[in-house]
Amino acid sequence: MRLVCFIGILILLHLQGHSQQDKQTDTLFKNDPLIKVRKAELLNNVDVIFNVQAGLNNNFRNGEYVNSQFAINQFRFEIKGKVYKDKIFFRFRDRYTRDPEVQSVDNVSRSTDLAFIGYNISQKTSVTIGKMTANWGGFEFDMNPIDIYQYNDIINNSDNFLTGVQFSWTPSTKNAYTAQVLNSRTKTYREIYGFVPGVTEAKFPAAYIGNWSGNFADGRFKTIYSFSIFQEATENGKPVNMYYTALGNQLTISKWRFQYDFKWSAQDLDRTGIISDLVKDSLFSYAAKNVGYFEHWLRVTYLLRPQLKLSIIGMVSTGYWYDIPDPSVTSSKLRTSWGVIPTVEYYPIKNFNLKFYATYVGQYIKFTDYAKTALGQVNYNTSRVMLGITSPLTVL
Repeated sequence: MRLVCFIGILILLHLQGHSQQDKQTDTLFKNDPLIKVRKAELLNNVDVIFNVQAGLNNNFRNGEYVNSQFAINQFRFEIKGKVYKDKIFFRFRDRYTRDPEVQSVDNVSRSTDLAFIGYNISQKTSVTIGKMTANWGGFEFDMNPIDIYQYNDIINNSDNFLTGVQFSWTPSTKNAYTAQVLNSRTKTYREIYGFVPGVTEAKFPAAYIGNWSGNFADGRFKTIYSFSIFQEATENGKPVNMYYTALGNQLTISKWRFQYDFKWSAQDLDRTGIISDLVKDSLFSYAAKNVGYFEHWLRVTYLLRPQLKLSIIGMVSTGYWYDIPDPSVTSSKLRTSWGVIPTVEYYPIKNFNLKFYATYVGQYIKFTDYAKTALGQVNYNTSRVMLGITSPLTVL
């Protein structure tokens, strides 16, 4: 009899415990879910992407081995998609391998590449507002950043993601046009240029960018051309601007692809900063005036096998200071940079964008006689041997 009573008590306690758990569970989950079942279909129009480039980097300077380390060279978290009947679209991408310092002009973290929302006015026309890619033009800049092992000088030293508005028009499959009005920078004038005597900061520092993309001969020949004007300041009532143009060309012949970019930038104040870094410590503490940069970028790829790609990049960048104070100097050129990047890429899985890479990144910097004698510069070279893996992993 006692045994029967004891078992009965245990059963009652057990049932009471389950009742308490059910109440706690109901309380814990009584709020509506973040994504309701009726809205789950929206995920069909959303992509979540982990843009990754990781591997072993081996560094050299002037032919001498410096060090080696494993590193996450790139990790950019991206969400993009459509929200309402193909009318509203968005894109967000944040770079976790950059200092997330909030910028003083656009109030957005420097690590944030993209944060915009767009509206398709029609099938051919759209408007976009937010932080976006500045449409510099050229195929070097058009590539996914995780596929780049080293940029040429202008892109490597630019604010490539700016906040503003973009208008796009695609009248046909052969032509696409964009026009952008953006902040000309993410930091303040003083942070970038310092105090420049006689120069007054613009009240609305704006960038005006026009871009044309062409598609010809069934995609065998493509172009990405652009022209930009950046209004930065005034001096004696005259505008102080930066001008930038890029002419990108791509030719595909069977398994071969040739890409060539020409870039030119004339800067009343040195926005790129390479020339200023050479002269300001020796002559003055602010940005150099009246500088120019010319660049050539050539990439040749060959698809050896469906899963094995060979490529080589050659690039040249020259920097000029047209205000050299020595009248006996006949050339305004201060610096030339050469780069070479041979690469082998292997895709282990068919029809999946994941690859192993092995590449050599070599840069050779040569200074003119004036830069050596007056500015104390010395020729040098750097190189990097990289082995790793790259993929824009689409996880949703």
